[in-house]
Amino acid sequence: MSTRYPVHTMESAPAQSKPVLRQLQEAFGLIPNIAAAMATSPVLVNGFIGLFERVHASSLTEPQIQTLLLTNAVTNVSEWPVAFHTALALKQGVRPADVDAIRQRELPDDARLAALSMLARTLIEKRGRLADADQRRFFEAGFSAEQLLEVIAVVAASTITNYVASVTRPALEASFEAFAWRAPVA
Repeated sequence: MSTRYPVHTMESAPAQSKPVLRQLQEAFGLIPNIAAAMATSPVLVNGFIGLFERVHASSLTEPQIQTLLLTNAVTNVSEWPVAFHTALALKQGVRPADVDAIRQRELPDDARLAALSMLARTLIEKRGRLADADQRRFFEAGFSAEQLLEVIAVVAASTITNYVASVTRPALEASFEAFAWRAPVA
């Protein structure tokens, strides 16, 4: 465990971070190591949970949200979140072939998930500067302008976990080891 970025427990976390850790413990049955590392900063962990709560209350379905989160983690080359969101995407019913495609930087066969994945990747790679054609492809897949803005919220939320994972390098929990992913060598 890094002394600079400890993976906190309920006992070691700053008081202002404990409510978020309790909430995550209830939701997942464990405190994800990424959140336990984030807990060093109550500002960060509380901002993160607030945004994630709103993302999960959006008009996007859970399989769509997990498709976005997995795409973002792969695009940002963030190993811990790729494993975590692989597990959650599969749990939410995203087809294994579509999950594998995203993990390989390819598009899912499902047309709507492909549109979401492509938009998320494009937002990250172009730093939010979408061309009209990028937006048009998304809308032609049956999504709305409101949902495009919701995708931006998902990208923002996942950027937090992706960057925290890259900086703090938390260990992958045993329950996610089967979904471990290594960034391709450039």
